[in-house]
Amino acid sequence: MQALHSARRAFSQKVSLGTGAFVTSVTDSIREVLREGGALPVDIATLDDADDLYAAGLTSHATVNLMLGLEEKFDIEFPDHLLRRRTFESIASIRAAITELLGNEVAA
Repeated sequence: MQALHSARRAFSQKVSLGTGAFVTSVTDSIREVLREGGALPVDIATLDDADDLYAAGLTSHATVNLMLGLEEKFDIEFPDHLLRRRTFESIASIRAAITELLGNEVAA
């Protein structure tokens, strides 16, 4: 529950802080989940946001663990339409999906 409040607070601060601060916060959290989950055989710090995580060694099994870690971190649930390889192919695509989900939750 605290994660949801933090995510919603970060989303609401997006307006006052600007999109850059919100993007940085979400991106840092995604990188943290990737790092903690050990999903990649490479140092996550060496990857750009647009780099292909599958080319960097992300497996289908690791993708499931990544999704579960992100759901826990952001207190969200990925709906069926986002359960696609392209959703998890890069940090940027994951950030876009999470931003969409957080925006929908705040608007609800």
